[in-house]
Amino acid sequence: MKKYSLLLFCMLLILAGCVKESDDQTSKQAIKEQEPKTEKEEKSHMTLTAVGDILIHDRVYNVAKTGKRYDFEPMLKEMEPYLQAGTVTFANQESVMGGSKLGVSTYPSFNSPKEIGEQLKEYGVDVVNLANNHTLDRGEDAILSSIKHWKDLDMMYFGAYESKEDQETLRVYDTEEGISLGFVGYTYGTNGIEVPAGKEYLVNYIDREQMKKDIQEANQKADVTVVSLHFGIEYETNPNQEQKELVQLAADEGADIVLGHHPHVLQPVEWLEGKDGHQTFVAYSLGNFFTGQEELANRIGGILNLEIEKDKDGEIEIHSPSFMPTYVSHGDWKMQPLYRVTKKELKQADKEYEETKKHMSKWVKDLEFPEE
Repeated sequence: MKKYSLLLFCMLLILAGCVKESDDQTSKQAIKEQEPKTEKEEKSHMTLTAVGDILIHDRVYNVAKTGKRYDFEPMLKEMEPYLQAGTVTFANQESVMGGSKLGVSTYPSFNSPKEIGEQLKEYGVDVVNLANNHTLDRGEDAILSSIKHWKDLDMMYFGAYESKEDQETLRVYDTEEGISLGFVGYTYGTNGIEVPAGKEYLVNYIDREQMKKDIQEANQKADVTVVSLHFGIEYETNPNQEQKELVQLAADEGADIVLGHHPHVLQPVEWLEGKDGHQTFVAYSLGNFFTGQEELANRIGGILNLEIEKDKDGEIEIHSPSFMPTYVSHGDWKMQPLYRVTKKELKQADKEYEETKKHMSKWVKDLEFPEE
């Protein structure tokens, strides 16, 4: 009888321990659920990805031609994972995408096949700037045709417009992460081609007073203001005084990011301080991304990434800029990350890669260069 009593007593002790352990686990879970979220958990996060000029020459679209259509997939497929990686991906569509019905054409008066837009959309580009010196190359018809194609693709565009009402509608990209971006864009000119009378909405020119108004509106309606500027001197690897003045104006008005293009070569990035200590990230020139220009410097571009966080109070922080140099091979016009280019493909590949990193990080020493 004592044996059975002892056994029963032991079983009761074990059962009590299990109940206690269960109660402890429940208690710990309750405490965990009641613990306040960490500062990091309370922040929303996104990545803005940006690339430079997409300028389609005849030597590129002739290679891409397949019957009555154009296939740019073999040229761009290596870029897909990098373009897809960003929450929002920006590109400067420099050659107007009027489509084949208007007759594709090359320098000095560009008109690109609509298939380039389809490929960019498929590979992850979300928003395109259309304000550049080639916007009016083929006139109003090409602009309106281009805009129709972008709208058919459900792609956000800005910088060139189909009407005054379209021009006055600020582009705000709302992300699932709860961070919104306002885009405004301007060009220094259109190669001497004048806008048709009464149709000034067709392209945005750099106008300092208008820039101030637009940036202020974007500041009010979006979390992050992105200014696209087509400016500078072609083939110059450093910004000139006018570029510096314009980005300072943007910074002083509260712009968060400035994306520059037009020189067709890379210019360094920089953090700029505006009024009241506001920090603005500037890429003076993102160079060419996809092009048929033949000089080596014109075939080295890159992919910029900026990390953006928004806290529970709505404060925005932009940090951890990174840049992956890219390379367009001559002849087949295929793209790949510059760090992957072999000496067989480009004799001085290692030298070009190191010099590009040094050049781009001249004013931002902690600029990262991912290799993955």
